[in-house]
This record gives sequence, structure tokens and C-alpha cells, in this order.
Amino acid sequence: MNAGILGVGRHVPENVVTNQDLEKKMDTSDEWIRTRTGIEERRIASDDIDTSDMAYEAALNAIEQAGISGADLDLILVATVTPDTPFPSVSCMLQERLGAKKAAAMDISAACAGFMYGLVTAKQFIESGSYKNILVVGVEKLSKITNWDDRNTAVLFGDGAGAAVVGPVSIGKGILAFELGADGTGGKHLYQEGEYLVMNGREVFKFAVRQMGESCVNVLEKAGIDKEDVDLLIPHQANIRIMDAARQRLELPEEKMSKTVHKYGNTSAASIPISIVEELEAGKIKDGDLIVMVGFGGGLTWGAIAMRWGR
Repeated sequence: MNAGILGVGRHVPENVVTNQDLEKKMDTSDEWIRTRTGIEERRIASDDIDTSDMAYEAALNAIEQAGISGADLDLILVATVTPDTPFPSVSCMLQERLGAKKAAAMDISAACAGFMYGLVTAKQFIESGSYKNILVVGVEKLSKITNWDDRNTAVLFGDGAGAAVVGPVSIGKGILAFELGADGTGGKHLYQEGEYLVMNGREVFKFAVRQMGESCVNVLEKAGIDKEDVDLLIPHQANIRIMDAARQRLELPEEKMSKTVHKYGNTSAASIPISIVEELEAGKIKDGDLIVMVGFGGGLTWGAIAMRWGR
């Protein structure tokens, strides 16, 4: 039994904050941000919208597209490092709001690689026959742990949610291979201290450029697939230079890489599922396409998946 994606959904806040808006608040410039990160704007949730609210909206869309109801869910996995509260978990809040009475629920803390960890966890339950419908959500309200006086990090992050319903798909479709990894010795480079996120940008950049490319190559080797057979690379949308490094490692043209970082900034665990929805809406993902997804984040953590799209 193969595990694949049956439906996807996303939700981003209405409030758009442009680089020009940030220029008025801190010592930075649109040119500086764009040339170093590729970011032009990001979405910031209002005070009355929390992580679970965005997750709920994305989940509703994914469930509808999958053709099921909340009551059909067997398990809810939410990847986030910005939950509403330490407990109850965002996944339990979703379970109540979705009417998913038979579903188990837990949150996953793997930072920006969280959605990859969630998909791979779901795969195990589906392929073992234990569960049939699993909701995986990547969601962050990073604005609530962003220090808006720190121009090195404040320009990078945004809020949003992406969701996928994972279930059985036909032979040859779904997740073909995966890689998950962690390096706790690098935890000192990206962490939360007190209220705020702290990052050593230079060290994280070096780690990400190396690991994103390596993980992409590794999952293709595990799946027995050549680089030229990749139809679309969907990298974690952290920084256009990191993303391009992974693309170049796979020797892919620019049009074969998903790019949403300019619109949403770094939304951590939400960035890959948001990008999947954007590419589906743009007609860039078709049935049978080979997709490589790769993410990295605090921990340090990373994950990559090779997937044949379709049911």
C-alpha cells in the first residue's frame, strides 16, 4: 500500500507587509532584502488570529479536496514551533473544531522541516494499514516570536498554514523515498530564547546550502530516479540563494523550481505545503509528475521526499 496526498489546502493572513513597510520601521531597504533573500513581502496575522485558526482554515480546504469529512480522519499531525499554547496541542484544537472524534492527535516540533517529518510519519501509519486518512498540517505564527527590532531576522519571516490529507494511493504513486535527519550540535545556531527567535544567519546558510542539495540527491538515489526525471523541486522557502543552490545541485532549470518566498517570506513548516497549493493552482503539478520536496530548520533538522503525484 502506497501513501500519497489526497488533498491539499492553504491559508495565509490578509495583512500584507512589504519591504517598503519595513523600511519605515527599521534600518533596512527593499533592495537589501530582495538581493539577499528574494523576499518582497510577507503575511502577518493580526493579534486575534492564532496558529490554530490558520491551521483550521487550511485543513478545511485539504479535507474538502480529498473528498472526506473531519469525521473520517484517523490521525491529525500538526508541525509547528509556534502553538497557541504549550498544551493542549494545536492538533487537539483541530480535532475538536473539525469534528474528528475518532482521530488521534499530536504536534511535531521539527521547525521548518516539520511538514517533511509529518508526511513521513503519516506514511508509516498508512502503509502499515493502521490508518486510512491522516491530516498533516504545517503552520506557523512566527510574527509572535519575531524580534521586530532585529533587522537580521525581522525581514525574513511570515505567517501561514498549509495542509495535506495523506492516504492510500495506487501503485507507483505517492511517496517513493524519503530522508530525515538531525544534528543537535547545530541547535545553537537557530533557537528561541525567551520570547524571541535567534539565528546565526551565516552558519544556518552554510548548513542549508550543503544539506538541501545532499538530501535531494539522496532521495533520488533511494528511489532509483535520475535528476533529469524530476518535474518540480519544492524547497523550503527560506532564502532564494539557498533554494537555487539545491536546484543547481539537481541541475534543474529555474522553471522547475517552486518559488513563493517573494510573496510569503519564510513561513517555516508551512512553506512547502503552501507552495504545493500555489503550484497546483498554476497548473505546474500534474498527475504522474515526479516532485522532490526538501526542507531544513532549527534543531538542526532536515527532510526530503521524492513523490509521484496523483492517486
